Amino acid sequence: QVQLVESGGDLVQAGGSLRLSCVISGGTSSASIMGWYRQTPGNQRAFVAFSKIDGSTNYAPSVKGRSTISRDDAKNIVYLQIDSLKPEDTAVYYCYAVALANLYWGRGIQVTVSS
Repeated sequence: QVQLVESGGDLVQAGGSLRLSCVISGGTSSASIMGWYRQTPGNQRAFVAFSKIDGSTNYAPSVKGRSTISRDDAKNIVYLQIDSLKPEDTAVYYCYAVALANLYWGRGIQVTVSS
C-alpha cells in the first residue's frame, strides 16, 4: 500500500523559511510526478509546485521565485522549500505523487505563518 507522509510543518514568522518533506513508501517505483498542493479553510486545494522525473518543475505564481521543489528518487522523497514566508502561505500542505498512472495523496501538514 502506497503511503505519503509529510513532515516539516511549523509555526513560523513572516519572512522566515520552511522546508517540507514528503516520504513515499509502499513499493512503488519512482513517481513520474511529485508535488504539493495547499488548502485553507473553506477553499479547494490549490496547486503549489510539482517536479517531474525528467527534472522539469512548475510553480504556482503565488510561490514562484521564493520556493524550490526538489526530489530524491533514490529515497522517494520530495521537498518543498519556501522562503520569505507570508501570512497568506498559511495552509495545510498536501504532498502528492503520480506513479504508474495512479494518484496518491498525503494526509497533509499544517503550516502557519504569523505576521
